[in-house]
Amino acid sequence: MAQQYQPGQRWISDSEAELGLGTILAQDGRLLTVLYPATGDTRQYSLRNAPLTRVRFSPGDQITHFEGWKLTVREVDDIDGLMVYHGLDGQNQPRTLPETQLSNFIQFRLASDRLFAGQIDPLSWFSLRYNTLQHTSKQMQSALWGLGGCRAQPIAHQLHIAREVADRSAPRVLLADEVGLGKTIEAGLVIHRQLLSGRASRVLILVPENLQHQWLVEMRRRFNLQVALFDAERFIESDASNPFEDAQLALVALEWLVDDEKAQDALFAAGWDLMVVDEAHHLVWHEDQVSAEYSLVEQLAQVIPGVLLLTATPEQLGQDSHFARLRLLDPNRFHDLAAFRAESEHYRPVAEAVQELLDEGRLSPKAHATIQGFLGAEGEALLAAVSDGDTQASARLIRELLDRHGTGRVLFRNTRAAVQGFPERQLHPYPVAMPEQYRELPPGEKAELYPEVAFQAQGDVADDERWWRFDPRVDWLIDTLKMLKRTKVLVICAHAETAMDLEDALRVRSGIPASVFHEGMSILERDRAAAYFADEEFGAQVLICSEIGSEGRNFQFSHHLVMFDLPAHPDLLEQRIGRLDRIGQKHTIQLHVPYLQDSPQERLFQWYHEGLNAFLNTCPTGNALQHQFGPRLLPLLEGGESKAWDALVAEARGERERLEAELHTGRDRLLELNSGGAGEGEALVEAILEQDDQFALPIYMETLFDAFGIDS
Repeated sequence: MAQQYQPGQRWISDSEAELGLGTILAQDGRLLTVLYPATGDTRQYSLRNAPLTRVRFSPGDQITHFEGWKLTVREVDDIDGLMVYHGLDGQNQPRTLPETQLSNFIQFRLASDRLFAGQIDPLSWFSLRYNTLQHTSKQMQSALWGLGGCRAQPIAHQLHIAREVADRSAPRVLLADEVGLGKTIEAGLVIHRQLLSGRASRVLILVPENLQHQWLVEMRRRFNLQVALFDAERFIESDASNPFEDAQLALVALEWLVDDEKAQDALFAAGWDLMVVDEAHHLVWHEDQVSAEYSLVEQLAQVIPGVLLLTATPEQLGQDSHFARLRLLDPNRFHDLAAFRAESEHYRPVAEAVQELLDEGRLSPKAHATIQGFLGAEGEALLAAVSDGDTQASARLIRELLDRHGTGRVLFRNTRAAVQGFPERQLHPYPVAMPEQYRELPPGEKAELYPEVAFQAQGDVADDERWWRFDPRVDWLIDTLKMLKRTKVLVICAHAETAMDLEDALRVRSGIPASVFHEGMSILERDRAAAYFADEEFGAQVLICSEIGSEGRNFQFSHHLVMFDLPAHPDLLEQRIGRLDRIGQKHTIQLHVPYLQDSPQERLFQWYHEGLNAFLNTCPTGNALQHQFGPRLLPLLEGGESKAWDALVAEARGERERLEAELHTGRDRLLELNSGGAGEGEALVEAILEQDDQFALPIYMETLFDAFGIDS
């Protein structure tokens, strides 16, 4: 039955006993207003289930008047719902004290005080508290604590890496999964589990400026982590002696930090348990020269116990670059580049022997000798057991090898080949005729790949003579978008000016709603543009990005990608496709590539498609091939004879096939085993799905919401 509330009655808050004695002010419909004179606070509660207990005293209790004198209660009257206490004061004189005049500072600090004052909760609240403790205890003992419950599809390799890394004290690892395998999710899971388990309480996340908001949104939306975004403005406006000490989780742009020495000093003084660095391949290091960004991260890594580096291309950038990342994690272990190179050569035969053990289930004499040479006398017994067909010994042998392996437990790298579950790609090339206006442009290396940029540079051009009025790729784009009506289409071009002009063209010539995204926009504007594109119902059909749009963003709700032009480097091409081609993508990726015939654009298309096969597959060898053939490629792009061009493409194709075969045989199976988890990730996925199917928690949450008057 609902409580009977009367103005003037004295009640105490169950949830905020420190407010003292409350006075009922008014009851209005479903709301109850209570004043707490001791603190001056007013609270409003739902009438149906206000967390309040009526204060009633019994004969024998000693009570206090608001003026300070005390009364020992002899008799209690109830007059129109208000209590009136009769008894003797300190001088043994009979006095009367209405409850409206009780001291406001009555608090029940001890359980016994509450019990004797009759301030006892209903049984339902006791049951709720007891259930809450039970659920909390169960969650904290669960092997999935910090891994389950995030708003992301459970994926085996991500969960394996997250548990493996987060269960270490002060982990120092390089997460180097290929593009699209979800490194941000892995890092989020590690942070989440480390925070919940108490292994870390202060986390610093360093990212390129253009990814700041994306990290902020991902951490909040997927993991419910309240990350504080720091920039120059927030730093200056903070009135704290050290602004970084205001936040447990700080998200900082590396570019700003490098330029602001005051912020650097505050950051070093703040003290952190874990540092996460995204896009770590941008930290440039050579034996004789170190970038400011690298140097700063190196100094931080010396004082912060846990370090997580995220990069998509560890070996693609060369062994030096790979060594530079490992050096940040363990400078004692990786101290000399020449020694690292020599050491790396020794691991390949071991990895091949492991491959043989996994494929054949036994070791050939040659593989046996290789492993014996690597493990020394300690491996004798294990190798003998493996030869006798002991499967447990095989697993133990692989673990032993992994612990002594070059990058051992420091590097995690999953490849698409090992993980699988990725979408197909389909390529749709569209050759269009070269317009006269472009033929008249002065020759130049960039001008011919991006003639519209050269045209824009000519200064003031009348509106009816702008490049998008005559460029046939724009006509083609408008027709294609009309054909793909109600389908989300991502358009990427190399330059911000081109992106802005294309938005003008679509608005003026077709009325198609488009959003634009380029480096000239503030981060907030970029996020708004991305959100407008993502909106299913009222959003833009098209998002037009400059090259920056292909850095780190995830647009996998779309599966149509238009490359209005082609980037000058195959890694950039891979980044563009990687915005859509990610684990969890449900559809075949449709790649639309218009290009001007008989121009460098056509040759660049042939180079990527026929030479590097970069459209239909990921291209791990792209960087190496670009270095190798770059000096011969540029002059031929601009218009060398077709025989020489065909020969170059054929040579590049042969070299790519050779390198890919080499990569495949040199695939580091030890590293893949460590990163993939050998079935452990799958077990975690099953456990999470099973946990999500249980009804105990939803039923408990319904009870909890109901207790606080929240409709769900």
